[in-house]
Amino acid sequence: MIASAGAAGPRRRLLLATPALLLAPLATRGARAAGWPDKPIRVVVPYAPGTNSDVQTRLVTAHMTQTLGQPFIVENRAGAGGSVGAEAVAKARPDGYTLLTGSNGPLAINPALQPRLGYAVSDFSAIGMISRASHTISVRADAPWKTLAEFIAAAKAEPGRITMGSSGTGSATHFTLEMLQGQAGVRLTHVPYRGSSVAVPDLVAGNVASVCCELTTVLPTLRGGLTRVLALAAEARSPLVPEVVTTAEAGMPGLVGASWVGLVAPAGVPAEAMAELSRAFRAAMADATVQSRTREAGADPAPEGEQTPAGFAAFIGREASRVREVAAATGMKLD
Repeated sequence: MIASAGAAGPRRRLLLATPALLLAPLATRGARAAGWPDKPIRVVVPYAPGTNSDVQTRLVTAHMTQTLGQPFIVENRAGAGGSVGAEAVAKARPDGYTLLTGSNGPLAINPALQPRLGYAVSDFSAIGMISRASHTISVRADAPWKTLAEFIAAAKAEPGRITMGSSGTGSATHFTLEMLQGQAGVRLTHVPYRGSSVAVPDLVAGNVASVCCELTTVLPTLRGGLTRVLALAAEARSPLVPEVVTTAEAGMPGLVGASWVGLVAPAGVPAEAMAELSRAFRAAMADATVQSRTREAGADPAPEGEQTPAGFAAFIGREASRVREVAAATGMKLD
């Protein structure tokens, strides 16, 4: 299970049930760690530029730069559902100068379904969750399907004919796609992309029939009249698109999916540096501009309890358990 911020010493598997360890770095928030940071901090986003993870990371780290006085350099390293970037950070020097934008794929889905990864979740220490963005089932505006029910009926009539893009094998949107197939009893042809920001333009171009992507990514083309969202994979409608029905309203209450994004560091970063990162992160999350821009993009800021190291670490553990449960129920497998 992932450790919360403050893990120090050699990398090892840490238990969330150790309150003293979880909370130790928070006591040093009042002052900056002596001499840290004294150079730029690199943040690896394991997805393509323009994706939800990328956008949310740049928004929060821009504010953290103001707090810590050092620039955050965002590096996109997409591949293998986020595992390429995650492995690179897991093996990075644990000095606080290399971070990972952690999300469903690399921290919950891939570890649960791919036991032979080049890293373990215990190789990371949580800093905090940034946001959650609900998934959508989207098609071109001129597609023949006006509702999710019509889409499912067409998929049942011709198994495998309808293509659906995702942000990559093992990504959060791939997981929701698999849940859709399992719960609806249909077979779609999965087309993995290097991020939703690549899949949506291909949808508009007519190269793929549908996509499962975050509302954040499809919102501009939806507003531009180029795409149609058949359903939002959420329990409640979004105030940004109140006309879009939820999957529950469309007859699939169990189909709920969202891409969550947060920051983690390699396990073993000194407690003082982790305390500074946590302090700067919480300041960014409390900023009214950061919150409003997050919502305007189609995502919801993380609950306060999950903005903490312990809260985010616990959330990741719950998500990994949910992945295993859904995988067992749907037969989902990743190659």
